[in-house]
Amino acid sequence: MKISKIFLALIIVFVFAGNSINAQTTAKPAAKTPAEQVKLYDPTLDGLKQIKDAAALAKKANKHVLIQYGGNWCSWCIKFDGFCKADTSIMRIINGNYIPVKLNYSPENNNDAANSYMGNPSRFGFPVFIIIDGNGKVLHIQDSSLLEDGAGYNKQKVVGFFSNWTAAALIPKSQQK
Repeated sequence: MKISKIFLALIIVFVFAGNSINAQTTAKPAAKTPAEQVKLYDPTLDGLKQIKDAAALAKKANKHVLIQYGGNWCSWCIKFDGFCKADTSIMRIINGNYIPVKLNYSPENNNDAANSYMGNPSRFGFPVFIIIDGNGKVLHIQDSSLLEDGAGYNKQKVVGFFSNWTAAALIPKSQQK
């Protein structure tokens, strides 16, 4: 009688343990975080080539290059991209005045040559924004934390930054045709 109770107890333990193991192996994978789902940056691209190609386009269009340097792992990079895309007035400023570039920084490719060319903007953290003219000259490096407001970005600060670094804004009104 004592042996059958022990045997029964062992069966119960194995059944529950088996169900627990089975539940763990058949469970659905964890949902991806927003940062894992969004792919704004391409780590296979040569950043220095991206910059030079964008500068050539900017020169022809009388615009500047707006570089967002960051990575797919960066929640603030993704947040900034979504913030801008959700606001038509911000997108109008970007599209009308800049050649936008998403420059990758990741373990696969942190674009050292591009970072060096731009004056080491990665020192500010990510994302960091770099304004380059049509000749490839770095005009401004913007620490993105100065555009933040709480857990997001401040529209007035972002619009001010974008508006103040357009090609037209850098030419005094007396010299504009």
